[in-house]
Amino acid sequence: MDRHSIALKFEQLQIWMKLKKLMSKKEIGTDQLLTQIVKGIEEVKGQGIEILDLREIENTVCDYFIICNGTSNTQVNAIVNSIQKLVGKTLKEKPWHVEGSDNAEWVLMDYVHVVVHVFQKHIREFYDIEGLWGDAKSVKVETTY
Repeated sequence: MDRHSIALKFEQLQIWMKLKKLMSKKEIGTDQLLTQIVKGIEEVKGQGIEILDLREIENTVCDYFIICNGTSNTQVNAIVNSIQKLVGKTLKEKPWHVEGSDNAEWVLMDYVHVVVHVFQKHIREFYDIEGLWGDAKSVKVETTY
């Protein structure tokens, strides 16, 4: 790839990132969305819930990551379904895109300003998203189960 092609790809990526942020059908409160996603995870006993605040990091594609894990592909799918059901019911919002449901090792749910990563534990440990985004502010959600 030459410099011109790289610059063009970078420009297209920046345009895509701006469009993605604008494509949310309606502005719902991010705090409400974060709360409902965490509740959806907790309803099916998702583990290791962590929220990464990316707002102070330049050139990120969203404002927050919510990361959690399940113990099997069945639980990963249950977490994803629980989040979709609860967010859809309470906020009338659907994810912009969902990726990885077929093998349920790492499912990404894109709610435009919030991206949810639902892992199987060994996959989460391997990719170490929290470590890759070490500059982000991080909040671990304590659970009682």
